Amino acid sequence: MCAMALLPMDVDILPAYDDRVFKKIMLGKEAAPARVSIVSAVIGRRVTDVIVRNSELPADDTEEKAQRFDLNCVIDDGSQLNIEMQSSRIAEKPGGGHLNLIGKSVYYLCDLHSSQSSKGKSYDELAKTYQVTFCGYTVFPNRANFINGISLRHDDDNELLCDIIRVVFVELSKLHEILKKPISEMTGLEKWSIFLRYAESLDYRNIVNDVIKSEEALNVASELLMSISQDERERAIFMSRRKFQSDQESNLIKSRRTGRQEAQFEIARNLLQKDMPSAEIADVTGLTREEVEGLRN
Repeated sequence: MCAMALLPMDVDILPAYDDRVFKKIMLGKEAAPARVSIVSAVIGRRVTDVIVRNSELPADDTEEKAQRFDLNCVIDDGSQLNIEMQSSRIAEKPGGGHLNLIGKSVYYLCDLHSSQSSKGKSYDELAKTYQVTFCGYTVFPNRANFINGISLRHDDDNELLCDIIRVVFVELSKLHEILKKPISEMTGLEKWSIFLRYAESLDYRNIVNDVIKSEEALNVASELLMSISQDERERAIFMSRRKFQSDQESNLIKSRRTGRQEAQFEIARNLLQKDMPSAEIADVTGLTREEVEGLRN
């Protein structure tokens, strides 16, 4: 094993769960051990080779969040994987149950699977396709497990129809119990998830370094993450993208709040036409009594 690339205890590190930073870690010849390790951890078997098919990063515009930072790769048995890091909720509708994220994952999965040539093959000979999303927030609040894999199953008895396509969500927000486990008892995916979620945090730097020491591939990833974090250009891009995302989220919240308030006023106007008392209208709509009286006047 090469010299340990442990994270310094007093240095700011860019978050490995940022989609651009994640893809930077996974690209390049030197990242091969990390790619093999994380893919092996996700699919649950030892992989010997991972070939990246989208090896270029999108342009460096601050608005590049609209472009994809996924990792599209093929492994030793011909199976395809699309690995995505998702940390922003910009596209999610309030109270929508993360249906946009789920729908996007299914779309990516089907698009990748159907991109294979079927010429000279029967359909059951097509390569397996995985869509893997590491998510910085909770997608399935009623499920305790931080790994959720979904295949095609029968409705009545849940019997597996086939696993030729598979969606996997790894929720990095559910690692609190994993943090309590001895490093020696952690699975590869648990170690990778801790590294991706907590590498940037000074509060968890000790346990992250212990995880790094346990796996050569994580040592490689740590060295790459430190190199990216020390690159002033990458830090500038990260800060620009974070500011852009924050502005977008703020504008979206403001837009939703304005829309909600307009709906409240419209309901109040309708109730005023029915001569409902102002206090009752305020209770129904959530407006203040003064706002209701203003509409009445």
